[in-house]
Amino acid sequence: MGLFDLFRPRPPIRDAAALAIFIDENAAFVAQKGIYEYSRARAGHYAKVLFREAEFRDACDRSRWRTFPLGLAMVAEVVESVLSASRPEERQALVEAVRRTALVVFDRHPVHAGLGAVAWKELREELDRNLARIGLHPPKRAMDIPAPYAERYVGELPIHETLRGRDAPTIHNYLRVTMCNIHDELTKRIDVAAVAEAMKPPGHAAA
Repeated sequence: MGLFDLFRPRPPIRDAAALAIFIDENAAFVAQKGIYEYSRARAGHYAKVLFREAEFRDACDRSRWRTFPLGLAMVAEVVESVLSASRPEERQALVEAVRRTALVVFDRHPVHAGLGAVAWKELREELDRNLARIGLHPPKRAMDIPAPYAERYVGELPIHETLRGRDAPTIHNYLRVTMCNIHDELTKRIDVAAVAEAMKPPGHAAA
């Protein structure tokens, strides 16, 4: 990306492929930014030393991929809330369409070598359960979406539990603000009608 690319408007989201990219990028952002910035803040003046340690970098990488499915679940729920707000009569179909899309995004990534196939499979199954639960309650405000995930997110941070526990409210607030920002970006870029039609399974598209 060049310097001037930073000032260009992001492309509109008009189909399922563009939506999948949006979900993938933002889920990765939720995981990576939270883990690395929190670790740097916790380490303080020792951050540069800590991040030179291969063992700690590996721990951060494992944490990033273990929290990625949590990010996927949260971003997917933001997407569902935006789509369903415009098409409440189609909510259950949209919940299922968003679930399929988020699982496709997860499956695009290879098994992380540091976690192994068994753990990777368990993360996918947990993601699927979290996605399925979206349709069991009314759509949430973006700021409320992280509540069921915040404790687990904190538990995956590569900092000793005696230190990270006291920071749980701060990390929860980070997730709340991030979901609000993602919601704002999505509402500016998405063509809800086009995306909703594009996400319908074969045989259900509008004539």
